[in-house]
Amino acid sequence: MSNIPADRRYAESHEWAKLEADGTVTVGISDHAQQALGDVVFVELPEIGKVFAQGDAAGVVESVKAASDIYSPVGGEVIAVNEEISESPELLNEEPYESWIFKLKPSNKADLDKLLDAAGYAAAIGD
Repeated sequence: MSNIPADRRYAESHEWAKLEADGTVTVGISDHAQQALGDVVFVELPEIGKVFAQGDAAGVVESVKAASDIYSPVGGEVIAVNEEISESPELLNEEPYESWIFKLKPSNKADLDKLLDAAGYAAAIGD
């Protein structure tokens, strides 16, 4: 059974989105995604200032098994990227809910309502 924190929303493409107190949204990949990928060896981060629509490809996670696009779970402007995971991509395997990939200033917070809650995501992945 995957670890699925209830304080986030989840895309069916396995990204999580956490609404922060300042109104920004932090994005990462789920425990289920990192387990499916296997050992992560490279992360391509989006550029700061880039604007994505909900569902746009925003980066890439590569593992020893496969490369997988990271999709923006909400639309908005990238305001920060986690350089630490560029240096140590294995952190996505070790701490998928602490190791965020990028942060957005959302263009429409209602995008979060279109994502799954923890129970919905658990059902979607068969947990």
